[in-house]
Amino acid sequence: MKRQHPETKAVHGAADMDKKNGPLATPIYQTSTFEVTDNDEQLRAAHTDRFYTRYGNPTNTVAEKTIAELEGVEAALTFASGMGAVTTTIMALLKSGDHIVAQRDIYGGVNKFLSQWLPKLGIETTFVDTTEYEQHERAMRPNTKLLYLESPTNPTLRVVDFKKVTALAKRHKLLSMMDATFGTPINQHPAEFGIDLIMHSGTKYLSGHSDLICGVVAGRRELMKRIWETRTTLGNCMDPHASWMLVRGLKTLAVRVARQNENAQRVAEFLSEHAKVRRVHYPFLKSHPQYGVAREQMSGGGGMVSFEIEGTGEDARRVSESMRLFTLAPSLGGVESLVSIPVLTSHAMISAEERARMGVTEQMIRLSVGIENADDLIADLALALAAVAAPQQVPVG
Repeated sequence: MKRQHPETKAVHGAADMDKKNGPLATPIYQTSTFEVTDNDEQLRAAHTDRFYTRYGNPTNTVAEKTIAELEGVEAALTFASGMGAVTTTIMALLKSGDHIVAQRDIYGGVNKFLSQWLPKLGIETTFVDTTEYEQHERAMRPNTKLLYLESPTNPTLRVVDFKKVTALAKRHKLLSMMDATFGTPINQHPAEFGIDLIMHSGTKYLSGHSDLICGVVAGRRELMKRIWETRTTLGNCMDPHASWMLVRGLKTLAVRVARQNENAQRVAEFLSEHAKVRRVHYPFLKSHPQYGVAREQMSGGGGMVSFEIEGTGEDARRVSESMRLFTLAPSLGGVESLVSIPVLTSHAMISAEERARMGVTEQMIRLSVGIENADDLIADLALALAAVAAPQQVPVG
């Protein structure tokens, strides 16, 4: 069979294509442990998904194989949360004395882990500006082991040049790890450019319905084995019922993302022409600083839009609270549209000085655009923006 398209992989990724009169829907192996016939079999089962659910579970395996297919890599692992995926992976692959180079504008929880928690384990991180690749180069040390990336970034929607960062990692013999949550396996394929590890907060687009918490890491089998061993020790596994929900969500990933791409593009274009909006961040707007790179390595701009209003932080709050179709809530990637203020949610744990270096302002509003009718969403935004006073006109003469 020829290579399948992402839409097909999302539906059939881990299915047995031999059609053996089995269940069409993935069964839920809602069990903590598995029976064996003798002790020799138990020893053999210890490294399979039919031993003990902290080690693995057949329902989890279906989700993991589907995501590996979507990302075009050898294997994937699921975790109890996106943060669990990040922390477990880094602890599996690094040791005391190692060094990380990481983008400055990444999800706030990861920034906190890298800057406040890893130093307790003897692992240091140097933060660099996302698209300043000479800074990345200068930050390298003999003990640097990992290049940590995120693209598009949360919440500024900067886009990393995959070719440049993979060349950098190869030159310095580093592992590269990318949070690709905003990009999704539908809009971009980092592994095709040489990224070693692709991470997703599966809570978001992969599940797509705002009803479960999970994380995913995908990459080469030998790396996954090392991460699996650490996950087993830390106990950061995913529950089988949540895995079943993830599998169900993955089946509609491609169609959901296609609609979210279309809606977000229209929302971004509307906001970019609004008098009360100072700046719009969206990869497929021609005004975006990495527009060319985004068009080259992404098939869609994604469902996330952030913008800064002409006004104060209080004005931004007022706008977010005036929306009716955009629900005021953290998280993203679901079928329903959400709005949040990054300085109060995703980046609340980051200092004001660090947020300023990231470009995250009090006037910034982040939208997760859902699958509703785009005209209705735009009408909701127009009404909410009316809550902000018009910019003052400077008299001439």
